[in-house]
Amino acid sequence: MINRLRVFGDRMTLYLPIILMGLFALGTYWLVRSTPLLLLHGQEAQVRNGPDYFMRNFSIKSFDGAGRLKTEVLGTDARHFPDSDTLEIDLVRIRSFGDAGGLTTATARRAVTNADATEVKLIGDAHVVREPTADKVAQAQPRMEFRSEFLHAFMETERFLSDRPVELLRGSDRFTADSMEFDSRKRTMDLKGRVKGVLLPAPTK
Repeated sequence: MINRLRVFGDRMTLYLPIILMGLFALGTYWLVRSTPLLLLHGQEAQVRNGPDYFMRNFSIKSFDGAGRLKTEVLGTDARHFPDSDTLEIDLVRIRSFGDAGGLTTATARRAVTNADATEVKLIGDAHVVREPTADKVAQAQPRMEFRSEFLHAFMETERFLSDRPVELLRGSDRFTADSMEFDSRKRTMDLKGRVKGVLLPAPTK
């Protein structure tokens, strides 16, 4: 019995390095196969969460079906995020033309905009100006100007929101409030918080 155990032990000693080398080879094979997948998943996650391209000192223009300029976006630096299809822009300047041809400009230290710049969040020294225009019934609309540290602008529908203190100039009238919601097409203005206004009489002809 002792002799058999001794023979078995000698054989195990002889084959043990081969068995260990086989296990090591299988482990290396699994690691080689798994590592590219792990790296690939990590790269995909990084692309989804971070910007996929950058721009510097750029200008982007979009046109309608008739070839008329709809929007122009300018900035010093921009980062595109593919997961939300948004642009984050430094020192932004936007020009937008409405359906009636009215011009609206927007500037800020930073902006986050969707792909066609119809929805823009202006952050830091936000300033929006809508030049005088006429509505669909040819009634004149005075110049509008908004100032705040944050403005949420819907350029195409001419809606402007802010949950920060805001200053609004409409022609010669001036308003300040803690928050604002303005709809140019509906001609409604909702000012909340500490609201102050100065209304000047219309100039006589």
